[in-house]
Amino acid sequence: MRLTRIIGIGAGLAVVAVAATTGVMAMEEEGTTTVTAYFDRATGVYAGSDLRILGVRVGTVESVEPRGKDVKVVLRVDKDIQVPKDVHAVVVAPSLVADRYVQLAPSYTGGAVLADGAELPAEKNATPVEVDQLYESITEISAALGPDGANAEGAFAGLLDTGAKNLKGNGKDIGDSIEQFGKATKTLDRSSGNLFDTLAYLQTFTTMLKDNDSNVRTAEDQLNSVTGFLADDKKNLGAALKELGTALGQVKTFIKDNRGALKENVDALVPITQTLVDQRASLAESLDTLPLSAGNVLNAYDPANRTLNGRTDLNELSMGGPLTESSIGLDGLSPVDAEQQQALPSLPLPAVGTVYGTTQDSGNDKKGANQ
Repeated sequence: MRLTRIIGIGAGLAVVAVAATTGVMAMEEEGTTTVTAYFDRATGVYAGSDLRILGVRVGTVESVEPRGKDVKVVLRVDKDIQVPKDVHAVVVAPSLVADRYVQLAPSYTGGAVLADGAELPAEKNATPVEVDQLYESITEISAALGPDGANAEGAFAGLLDTGAKNLKGNGKDIGDSIEQFGKATKTLDRSSGNLFDTLAYLQTFTTMLKDNDSNVRTAEDQLNSVTGFLADDKKNLGAALKELGTALGQVKTFIKDNRGALKENVDALVPITQTLVDQRASLAESLDTLPLSAGNVLNAYDPANRTLNGRTDLNELSMGGPLTESSIGLDGLSPVDAEQQQALPSLPLPAVGTVYGTTQDSGNDKKGANQ
């Protein structure tokens, strides 16, 4: 009976302990954030491993579940710890012998917060390179550069020897070059806007060249022809440039020796040029009419008789005033002669059919007119 009582008391205490532990775990989990992260591999990460942000512990790894192509790691973030929405997970190996932990980055500085139950895909997360992978890579590089690889005929050793000789004594210059390169990158960083604008304009220019490829090729062919021609006549071109240089030297000397006279001549040309400017309208009209006048003179020249033949409208030379019989001497003329006389301009010309004051018959009218 006593043994039964002791067993009953022990069982009751165990139930109470389990209930207390469950209650404590429920209280600890209340207000926490659960995050599921996927990794290509999670070597050295176990349930209970630390979850950190900036190296500070902010939670634990709740479970690690291999799934074939990736590993599912459930993380639990302590309550009151805010995690940014764009966070990613990284497995950190502080040393070769220390336990690994999972770190979330970046830290929260404001903005949207990661929701409870969020998932972080494997392409956003990272794992460290394993030591065996590092050793394997070093072994492959050594084999590739060794006597069975690039250095089979001593090429790699010769490269190192030549590089050592070239770099010997140039440490300060190399350091200065790196320093200047750093300053150049700072300058480019401060002028990044102008740099990108220049690149954009350059892209526009190259696009224009691409769209006009045929025209560019034609211009290139023509330029090639010109350069070929100049190459074929380079001796003549050189002689011409030499003579041009001599002539320019002489002109320079002439201007230097006659500077005063040239100035006086230029000053004397000022009134003439001013007159030409003031009369530019007349000059323009003259330039328009002179070719016509020259053509008329050329057409009026009779090379057989060496004369200039022309016809004048004498009516424009009329002295004015109405025509009367008394003013033009129509008294005593026949009606036909009177009509012919009225058709003539009012100039002091002899009457039709009259030669030096003598009236002739109609057969002589043309003769008198021609005389």
